[in-house]
Parts: sequence; C-alpha cells; structure tokens
Amino acid sequence: MRRLLFPLLLGLFGVAVLGSLCVWQVQRLQWKKGVLLEIDQRIGAPPLPLPRAATAEWDNFQPVRVKGRLSAPHLYVLVSRQGFGPGFRVISPFETDGRRVLLDQGFLAETETLEQSITGDRFEITGNLHWPDETDRLFTPEPDGALWFARDVEAMADTLGTEPLLIVLRHSEPIIGQLRPWPVDSAGIPNNHRNYAITWFLLALAWCGMTALWVWRIRRGREG
Repeated sequence: MRRLLFPLLLGLFGVAVLGSLCVWQVQRLQWKKGVLLEIDQRIGAPPLPLPRAATAEWDNFQPVRVKGRLSAPHLYVLVSRQGFGPGFRVISPFETDGRRVLLDQGFLAETETLEQSITGDRFEITGNLHWPDETDRLFTPEPDGALWFARDVEAMADTLGTEPLLIVLRHSEPIIGQLRPWPVDSAGIPNNHRNYAITWFLLALAWCGMTALWVWRIRRGREG
C-alpha cells in the first residue's frame, strides 16, 4: 500500500484541483450570462439626451437620441460583416448643440462609394454610446491615412477634432445615405466559460485515467 499511496494522493489532488477549476468556470458562465442580459437590457432601454460627461465605466451601451449635422472628414475602419463580406465602418464627426462627437454611421461594402452629399444635412439619430475594445497595441496596424484597422475612440477623436465620445447609429431620420446601420449588441462579447468548463472536466477525467493506469502498473509489477 505504501507504493500506491503517492500516486493515489497525487491523483486525488489533481482531480480536486481540475474539478474545482471546472466548477469555477461553471460559476463564471452563470455570471457572464447575467452580465450579457444586463447589457442587452441597457442597449434596449429608452434613449436619453447626450450626457455632458460620459465615461466608459458608467455609460457604455447607453442609448441616446440627438439632433445635429454630419461633418467631414470620414474615417474607414476595415471590417468584414457576415452576409455582406469585406467593407468598412464609416466614422464621422457629428455636430450637436455646440458639441462635436464621433458617429459610427454603419457599414459600407467594399464595392460601394460613400455619398458625400449628405454631409451638412440635419439628422435626428438614435444610437448607443460605445467604447469598443478592439485595439491591440502589439498587433493592430497603425492607421493608413483615412483607413483604420480598429475603432480607437481616443485616437479617432484626436484625428477628427471631436470629443472622445462615439455614438453607434441604430436609426436616423432621415436615413443616412446608403449606409447600413450596424448597431451594438451583446453577440460580439465572448462567453467561452462553457468551453473552459468542459476542458477542465476532460482534463480531470484524463488525470483520473492516468492515475488508474499508474496504480494498475504498480500492482501488476508487484504481482509479476
């Protein structure tokens, strides 16, 4: 039994650790579901006027309704949209009540050309404040003129001379040109905790199997 004690203890320890990680990921899964539900409820809430001092911590996904005019120049964020293929998110300055903020107008297909005549027209827009987490300082390429590879609110605001405040368009009156609004939702927020839980569970099973194999080989060696 003394020869079996160490592998049995090691096996129990490993299964306990891996099993606890599996349980933790299940708990995280339930927590993340609650967070996503809260985000969905916030996205669909009645729109409010544009806040004077918005922050990412308190105002991310906040619905707003504002009236104003589109301005130039435009920035084009390279993206691919399911069902449409490659294209761009068009980011433009939007002037409202003496303020100048960023407006994500929506999706422009790669084969299309942006209509310039709408610049200066007056619109009433409904959308959501958003601070996208898309920039990786190591791997995101630097902008190439008006072509960008991620929505970096601070950098775009500095380039276009606006407040570091982005409204992602949901609806406008009248409709803004040929662009297709691409409103925010929780679908793009990753929730991989189920996969993590399954991974830890399978590792616990593998650890248990390896422990059983070790014990079997020890006992077989003694019998031999």
